[in-house]
Amino acid sequence: MCGRFALKETPRQLAEHFHLAGGFDFLPSWNIAPSSSICSIVADDAGSRHPRLMRWGLIPSWAKDATIGNKLVNARGETIAEKPSFRAAFKSRRCLIPASGFYEWKAEGKYKQPWYVSLKSGDPMAFAGLWEAWHPKEGETIESCCIITTDANALMQPIHDRMPVILTPDQWEAWLSTNERKPDHLLPLIRPHDSKSMQAWAVTRELNKVGLRNDAGLIDPLSGTI
Repeated sequence: MCGRFALKETPRQLAEHFHLAGGFDFLPSWNIAPSSSICSIVADDAGSRHPRLMRWGLIPSWAKDATIGNKLVNARGETIAEKPSFRAAFKSRRCLIPASGFYEWKAEGKYKQPWYVSLKSGDPMAFAGLWEAWHPKEGETIESCCIITTDANALMQPIHDRMPVILTPDQWEAWLSTNERKPDHLLPLIRPHDSKSMQAWAVTRELNKVGLRNDAGLIDPLSGTI
């Protein structure tokens, strides 16, 4: 799964890296949790990429209320083409979710030790995501998203059995395309990222203090990189 991540890049850095048309302001965060307003990237019919702020936790268009989003932070890649909560978005509302790195918790006896996982290159990751627009009976439309997960790669296996799907730059166009709707073309993109290009290390348990701690020190290593 993916229940917490960091995004330390500036809006300008993201615009340059993902070749975005237009931009918006947001603050870097080292402790992004579900239900937060997060940065996502969508494409229009011409293929231009645009940044959008969305709520993390997918609210399907047919939902009776927004609380279902609390349970739909992640979508298992193996079932997104069939699950009612995800199949419509998988066909036509796919997005990228930028992240500097993500956190996962490793069970160590009575405790769970958080680890920070990122790319060795230092580039931001592009999580494969889905998004929806939910129209409540009263109030404004809520755009929301979720992160797709897959089996852990060799780096992640000692930490956790799942990880977010991380797309490479050559896969972004196909994933974001509004014209591509065939599952047999999209499902091959949902696979573990190359472990040799990634790194991970243990970080402070103060990461668990959502809302109380949000600074660059959260990703400082406690021990050696693996």
